[in-house]
Amino acid sequence: MTDLLYQMDGYLKVFSARVVAVDVDNHAVLLDQTAFYPGGGGQPADSGTLSVGLQSYPLKRARKQGDEVWHYLLGEAPLPEIGALVEGSLDWERRFQLMRTHTAMHILCGVIFRDYGAQVTGGDMERLKGRMDFEFESLTRDLVTVIEEAVNVEVNLNRDVNISILPREEAFQIPDLIRTKINLLPPAIAEVRVVELVGLDLQADGGTHVRSTGEVGHIRINDYKSKGKINKRIYVELQA
Repeated sequence: MTDLLYQMDGYLKVFSARVVAVDVDNHAVLLDQTAFYPGGGGQPADSGTLSVGLQSYPLKRARKQGDEVWHYLLGEAPLPEIGALVEGSLDWERRFQLMRTHTAMHILCGVIFRDYGAQVTGGDMERLKGRMDFEFESLTRDLVTVIEEAVNVEVNLNRDVNISILPREEAFQIPDLIRTKINLLPPAIAEVRVVELVGLDLQADGGTHVRSTGEVGHIRINDYKSKGKINKRIYVELQA
């Protein structure tokens, strides 16, 4: 099992870890702990480097496989040996932009659920922009303007963003914990990571977030589309 450092500290930029397994064929190493987010839930994986002494390995990507996170490395340099102490360094600019974007998506989701009771039917994001699909029968330019104003009120309120990990049974006693139309949490998951935008939104979520909504910055809804009779897509972007 890999200890997922990013789950409780999204601001960790550099970390140390031990190599516990090596995959020579795929040029990958398994670490005992990692701060690299391996992707999932619409959030892209982190990038960065692993270093052993003077040898640096650019990270091709981190990928979660069960309880393990494998780190696939670029270059031809021999892999570090099992037991080696490595240092991981995140591409912080990329990570922080993804954190801001992910929290922006939760602000949007929280406002729409609070004000209109609409559930999420899908979503995706990249740095400083993303889209979410909601169970709306109709969506007009005027309504989009109202939603944009409301989400930026929440940004300006600078609400705290809290992270907790709860036993599954306790987590599922929280009303409306799952905001997606389909519960995507496998039954085998015994603990649920919960992200709370205090006073606005509380959801099961595995991604990285900023500490407060004020760090997100201004959110602009730059487009919207109908994707079906009761499925409407909203596109957002953030300032760099």
